Amino acid sequence: MTLQHRTADAFALLSRIADAHPPAMLATSFGAEDMVLTDLVARHRLRIRLFTIDTGRLPDETHALVERTRERYGLPIDVYVPDTRELQNLVREHGVNAFYRGVELRRRCCAVRKSAPLARALVAKGAWITGLRRAQSVTRTDIPVEDHDAVHGLPKFNPLADWSDEDVWAYVRTHGVPTNELHERGYPSIGCAPCTRAVAPGEDVRAGRWWWEHPEHKECGLHRRPVAMPVREADRVLSEAWP
Repeated sequence: MTLQHRTADAFALLSRIADAHPPAMLATSFGAEDMVLTDLVARHRLRIRLFTIDTGRLPDETHALVERTRERYGLPIDVYVPDTRELQNLVREHGVNAFYRGVELRRRCCAVRKSAPLARALVAKGAWITGLRRAQSVTRTDIPVEDHDAVHGLPKFNPLADWSDEDVWAYVRTHGVPTNELHERGYPSIGCAPCTRAVAPGEDVRAGRWWWEHPEHKECGLHRRPVAMPVREADRVLSEAWP
């Protein structure tokens, strides 16, 4: 299938989601895939809102891309952050870099910094959209284009599920889509700064994520399993702002 056909299919799906599942939300961590979807939403003025999660440990380059995205597309971006009390408890009990000491502590950190804010972001929403692709890792080879998120109780869509790395970057080049500067320094997949490293030639694209763990463990919880954490009224959402 050509890139033109893949792009047309992705646009058609996004249009259907916007019409059938309002309010639809595009989750972006500002990776190349997410920027492709952002470009499609903005280019066609689709009724899909963007949101992101600022974990408190993101690279400066990611923060810079958030601002470039706002300037380029003029789209509002809702920013969700971890609950202060939960984060303080985590750091007090286990230390600021506990994630290096084992999978369970790393998952706990991801639960506080990522999964709990995601749960708040998806309250009373019609559907959510991600940039997940089957080619990204061994944990994502069976990702469907359309799914039901049983954890949050709403439809979940992955419009680029069958796109290759080449497809993504061909779209980026064709449309001049802004991307994270770290991609040019050997970071094909970018998360929190202390949990991401550059990859060597020939390594898997997600080899730099939680590189001290086995590949089958490399999911943060956003797309993995339920997290037993309450949605708190006191938790904050920062709309139209970046802390």
